[in-house]
Amino acid sequence: MNDINEAKKMTRIAIEALEDKKGADIKIIDISQVSVMADYFIIAEGSNRNQVQALIDNVEEKLHKAGYRPKQIEGYETANWVLMDYLDIIVHVFDKENRLFYDLERIWRDGKIVSAEDFK
Repeated sequence: MNDINEAKKMTRIAIEALEDKKGADIKIIDISQVSVMADYFIIAEGSNRNQVQALIDNVEEKLHKAGYRPKQIEGYETANWVLMDYLDIIVHVFDKENRLFYDLERIWRDGKIVSAEDFK
């Protein structure tokens, strides 16, 4: 992973981008102590396919403007669970049904839930 400050900056930009498009129930999990995969998971949900895609588009655009490129984006077409891998952060945007089904907050409960305010 890169510098933790870079991960925090990316997280702040992603949170703001999700909030701009009215992403619901945004959660940040600090997984830096439990996984080498990334420093932060950001989880949000959209109310339908179009909103999920709008959330993803906005996150990608804002991070791109800040000089960050995704390693990969998966699930955009179906938009029931879209994963954006930026190495230091991983953004998950779900529709409501799939968020409940996959329940990443439970799976990653060893991580630490962090307030979005900590990144402002």
